[in-house]
Amino acid sequence: MIETDICIIGAGPVGLFAIFEAGLLKMRCHVVDYLPQVGGQLAEIYPKKPIYDIPGFPIVMAEELVHNLMEQAKPFHPTFTLGERIENIEKQDEHSFILTTHLDTKIHAKVICIAGGLGCFEPRKPAIDNLADYEKNGVEYMVLNPEKFRDKKIVIAGGGDSALDWTMFLADVAQELTMVHRGEMFRGAPDSVHKVKQLAEEGKIKMELNSNVTHLIGNGKLEKVQITHNDGTNKELDADHYLALFGLSPKLGPIAQWGLNIDKNAINVDTHDYSTNIKGIYAIGDINNYAGKLKLILCGFHEAALMVHSASELILGKKPTLKYTTVNGITEF
Repeated sequence: MIETDICIIGAGPVGLFAIFEAGLLKMRCHVVDYLPQVGGQLAEIYPKKPIYDIPGFPIVMAEELVHNLMEQAKPFHPTFTLGERIENIEKQDEHSFILTTHLDTKIHAKVICIAGGLGCFEPRKPAIDNLADYEKNGVEYMVLNPEKFRDKKIVIAGGGDSALDWTMFLADVAQELTMVHRGEMFRGAPDSVHKVKQLAEEGKIKMELNSNVTHLIGNGKLEKVQITHNDGTNKELDADHYLALFGLSPKLGPIAQWGLNIDKNAINVDTHDYSTNIKGIYAIGDINNYAGKLKLILCGFHEAALMVHSASELILGKKPTLKYTTVNGITEF
């Protein structure tokens, strides 16, 4: 059982800043995110995108902002569970919750902060009739541990940056790697496209263009994939793992079942402290909803500051002293 003061659901920029604000008030944070890395949309969708409305930074790249937020949180030693999704929340008493992930990790928290952005990013799954039969038995939608694929036969499907990046990385890890793409033009960075094609020309990977994976074959565990070319012909490839890297789509997911007041896929909150209708559960950032709501990162930062002061008062039974960092500096745990 992981013990923490605040469990933050969502490791995007607003969730990461909440760690810093909570740390100033001596509250420990444990952060859970379904993505395999911190940063939320900034890391997964547009790491190279410039952001212009962060105070004090005329321009900052998305991935740089994530890095800086992690550095800012570092003195308070947050802990993380990545690649897992909170499935269930059980209220134990007035100041106690047990959260359980889909992989059965359990977290005991005094308060909960939902900072899930647009919701839980779930993988876009290809239309393969027996796909579900091989999930956790050869079918993967993200790479959590590259060593899992060492000396294995891998088929990667997709045409975006994620598929290209992991093809380049795993080319030196896998025993055999085949990239399958439905067309000839890729959606990823031109430099990555060039490098992947070069790997194919050098014989370090195989490439099947104008093709789709259409069927999976194996006895309880994946052994082969069937690909169908655009001309209708089929071909079978030996495969220990099939990586379907078609990107992610935001969904509210299990949050919709937790008894919160939800309107149009957003959680209604009280702007006094961004609390929800369940005492001890807060929602900040793009996941929440209130009159005049602006879905901006800087607004989420403001919400995080007010949220942690309310959470501290709820836990301790008294209002916390406002900490001015220009006076007190940063004190590590």
